[in-house]
Amino acid sequence: MDVKIDITGIVLQTPRLILREWRESDLNDLYEYASVDGVGEMAGWKHHGSIEETREILKMFMTGKDVFALQLKTGGKVIGSLGLHPPFVKDDALYKNVKVKEIGYALSRDYWGQGLMPEAVKAVIDYCFGIAGLDALTVGHFVGNNQSRRVIEKCGFTRAGSGEYFSKQLDRTFEEIYYIMYRQ
Repeated sequence: MDVKIDITGIVLQTPRLILREWRESDLNDLYEYASVDGVGEMAGWKHHGSIEETREILKMFMTGKDVFALQLKTGGKVIGSLGLHPPFVKDDALYKNVKVKEIGYALSRDYWGQGLMPEAVKAVIDYCFGIAGLDALTVGHFVGNNQSRRVIEKCGFTRAGSGEYFSKQLDRTFEEIYYIMYRQ
């Protein structure tokens, strides 16, 4: 069962990051990483073509209250996002009494390979199971997105299946691998 989580006022910290709600002042940082060809496409969305497009996404993040901004502790730059979305199991009768969310993330290409996303995902796992009271978390990656696969493996998710995802923005179908983690 999908549940609503509102991250308003929630601040999570890791050794190198602050995870917090989005602010209007994050517009340029969001555009800087989201406009790079290949960043969004790894997650099924088209890289941003204009600052106006980014402004709309930022508004969506701010009103949805379910996506964290990933801010570097050193320098204060926002370099990514980590959201809590409806899970792939939301319509599965097996999970009708299981409180579950799906995580999705994007990171500036300049920071790939530095272990920042596993650090952020682990903080969100702790929050979701320890404070938000979830029973499970799901996540997925497209076949060929080895960076995302490595994040998922490092965080301890268990493979749960595979399927197809159609991206309207990219007008393309992706083969996706799904994972789950239960609260222990």
